[in-house]
Amino acid sequence: MTTATGTPPAPDPDPDPDAVSGPVSKGTPKPRARTLERRESVLRAAMSVFGQRGYNKGALVDVAEQAGMTHAGVLHHFGSKEGLLVAMLQYRDGEEAAGIPGRAQTEGPAFLGHMLDTVTENTGRPGVVQTYAVLAAESVTEGHPAQGYFRDRFTTLRDKLAGVLAEVTGRDASEPDVRDDATALVALMDGLQVQWLLDPGAVDMPRIVEKVMDELIDRLRTGQPAPPFPRPVD
Repeated sequence: MTTATGTPPAPDPDPDPDAVSGPVSKGTPKPRARTLERRESVLRAAMSVFGQRGYNKGALVDVAEQAGMTHAGVLHHFGSKEGLLVAMLQYRDGEEAAGIPGRAQTEGPAFLGHMLDTVTENTGRPGVVQTYAVLAAESVTEGHPAQGYFRDRFTTLRDKLAGVLAEVTGRDASEPDVRDDATALVALMDGLQVQWLLDPGAVDMPRIVEKVMDELIDRLRTGQPAPPFPRPVD
């Protein structure tokens, strides 16, 4: 086949005999091991570039360079910069991403222990934590391609935590106190990550999260409100 000018078409960028042409979508045949390795290297590179520079300033050419392929090769696998960003976030959260299998998800009361384990693991991977913190903050800006992803993630996490807290305390997941505590735990973890990134030696994330989690669970179980604290007098 030739182009309109009579010259042969350019070869496919970063050819891979196992690759499925174009980004992965539902109904696309499952890519083989070599293709998955190349995509995973791109996702790891994207975590590094977007984590250091943010999404808007992070260039695909830099992602490609770190992954050892061309800019066109990255687009061949993920379709667009926006597609790469969403796949990278899914990959970070252990979900299936671009054909790369996800991790098994923890359900029920064991999810609380999983959260504490994740906080501990995060202290050993500052680059991953930085990527999340930068992109979560950026996502509140108008038109950011990850805004929907983070909104859905927070909604799902709040609902899941409310269900787990209700299960371990004998409460109902729809109660305002239960839902407030679920929201507070999510806010605690995200806020601590920012403080820890800025001053790791001053912030013990695992200890603080466990302390607050135990306190919230105890108050939900007993129904005892927090003790009153002084307020300024008008």
